[in-house]
Amino acid sequence: MSARDPEPCDGLTGDHTGPVRFYRTGWKCNTHSPWAEAGLDEPQPGYGHPSALPLSPLAASSVFDEKAIASGRRRSSPHTYRAAQAAVNHRKEPST
Repeated sequence: MSARDPEPCDGLTGDHTGPVRFYRTGWKCNTHSPWAEAGLDEPQPGYGHPSALPLSPLAASSVFDEKAIASGRRRSSPHTYRAAQAAVNHRKEPST
């Protein structure tokens, strides 16, 4: 199985319409695609991901970068260091 050589639609019932694409559930045409079975409109091609999806794990790394810069463990310019300290210092970490 290859993404370049689409196989016939795995849908068992009804007419087959549109191009055949590979989804997590297998090769499906527009009629049997996951979004059609959920009653949604066909997704439009474009940039980005839907807003309902969680952000990338890389976005969470900025919090750790702020802490590393504020503690002085990571080199940065003085204005970046002060901004990171201001961002981190307003949060109180629980004491153990």
